[in-house]
Amino acid sequence: MDSASQIVISPMEEAHLESVVALEEAAFHNPWKKEHFFQEIVSPHSFPVVALEHDVVVGYLCLMSLFEEAQILDIAVAPRSRNSGIARQLIVFCESLAKAKGAEFIALEVRESNQAARSLYEKLGYHQSGIRKLYYENSEDAILMEKKL
Repeated sequence: MDSASQIVISPMEEAHLESVVALEEAAFHNPWKKEHFFQEIVSPHSFPVVALEHDVVVGYLCLMSLFEEAQILDIAVAPRSRNSGIARQLIVFCESLAKAKGAEFIALEVRESNQAARSLYEKLGYHQSGIRKLYYENSEDAILMEKKL
């Protein structure tokens, strides 16, 4: 049984922030700060969620949905839990949530070099819709991807 089958997805709460920030710092060179995640929790257009395994945060996704457009702003899975279906579960959950909020399409940005994430997004029906040149702090391009809901 993969760990994704034991995962519960629930709204991100302030009590999750220390764990979320630790995952963020493990995943990204230029991580979001605790205050940024708190703003996602309180924003009326943001719907951040956590993936819990036995009440331990093993992943999260920050979704923003406004009118017909939704955006995946941030997603990460704990290093020990990667390649177990948790990211897929988070994305599918948030696509349903975005659709319920009235979104007609969902978009995201991903590092050009992040082949694992790009492959997952493509398997889930996302397609490249553009490029943001020199978007990341190391001058790497961001690939824009989107999917009709």
